[in-house]
Amino acid sequence: MADLKAKLELPGNDSIELPVMQGTAGFDVIDISKLGSTGYFTFDPGFLATASCESAITYIDGAKGVLLHRGYPIDQLAVDSDYLDLCYLLLYGELPNKTQYADFVSMVKKHTMVNEQLASFFKGFRRDAHPMAMLCGVTGALSAFYQDSLDVNNERHREIAAYRLVSKMPTIAAMCYKYSIGQPFVYPRNDLSYAGNFLSMMFAVPSEEYKVNPIIERAMDRIFILHADHEQNASTSTVRLSGSSGANPFACIAAGIASLWGPAHGGANEACLNMLEEIGTVDRIPEFIARAKDKDDPFRLMGFGHRVYKNFDPRATVMRETCHEVLNELKVNDPLLDVAMELERIALEDEYFVSKKLYPNVDFYSGIIMKAIGIPTSMFTVMFALARTVGWIAHWKEMLDQPGHKISRPRQLYTGQDVREFVELDKREI
Repeated sequence: MADLKAKLELPGNDSIELPVMQGTAGFDVIDISKLGSTGYFTFDPGFLATASCESAITYIDGAKGVLLHRGYPIDQLAVDSDYLDLCYLLLYGELPNKTQYADFVSMVKKHTMVNEQLASFFKGFRRDAHPMAMLCGVTGALSAFYQDSLDVNNERHREIAAYRLVSKMPTIAAMCYKYSIGQPFVYPRNDLSYAGNFLSMMFAVPSEEYKVNPIIERAMDRIFILHADHEQNASTSTVRLSGSSGANPFACIAAGIASLWGPAHGGANEACLNMLEEIGTVDRIPEFIARAKDKDDPFRLMGFGHRVYKNFDPRATVMRETCHEVLNELKVNDPLLDVAMELERIALEDEYFVSKKLYPNVDFYSGIIMKAIGIPTSMFTVMFALARTVGWIAHWKEMLDQPGHKISRPRQLYTGQDVREFVELDKREI
């Protein structure tokens, strides 16, 4: 297989042989890196047929509903692992033993606090600022506070930056929420789990004791696991692109957050909740189901089906079980959750949805869980960014660890004006 070549015929009776590369799984790829020497480049808007890198972190087979992290199926990780166990796996390539796990957890907990001056940094934002705007700005500003780990060519610096980002992102995310509702910031508690500590920083207040509900804690941990990495998506590619220039890790993660903020990427679970609010009550569901089936109606049911997974979203199976556990535990009386559950029932039984494989996806269930817990929709993408940070860091580290990496420089198909003469201002026609 290593000697397999693809022959590309070029205008003028010229041709070029291009190596065919084979990964562990998935499609073979044609190495076109030498194509530019012929005077030609490929044209692939959105990079839908282009492998931009080699990676050993995550593999997706959308047709079969497969998602693997370092070879481990996502459903096994979500059920039998926890988020920090997965973080270690993504960062180092193997599951930790008990000693390695204990050391990793201890190190993460040592970095959960942020510089106290960051509290003053928040005062520069309006109270009604979107939490993602604050998260992006504060994350980028971390490079001004932690200047001792900015040498991206230093392996130890890269590791320290990774720890700091994984550790501090829950703290900063919770600060964004607390600031937006006018409550005091809550310091991290290192006696709690990663997910439990985040819930405490989100919902505790100084005047009362806060106890973490173990079912909610586990649900939060699973949301983190199921959103930790998803291969070469827009935000991950943004982090890699930024990192290829040698930008510091905090700037690269801030760039990823900015990319994730786009409604076509990280806003899916927020869009799902907005749809539920539009439907409003269970008795209106038939009207919206009819609209979803009408080809001439632009209305879409958000949270059903997936761009990548053409069969089913493997993350949704675990998230569905967790969703029902949370709703049974909290017994929340919310009409929107009633709408969600009825939509789920219809989607799993209605022939139209079943035949088109429009099953509820992970965004549908995670949005419902966060709504039930009390997390506002404006924070949904922040939750996504918090969970995805470790995936971004893992890809950033992997890229910098690979020998001979280069700054990314995509080509273009230029369609503007060709060379023309400049006309001085006073000689131009009116």
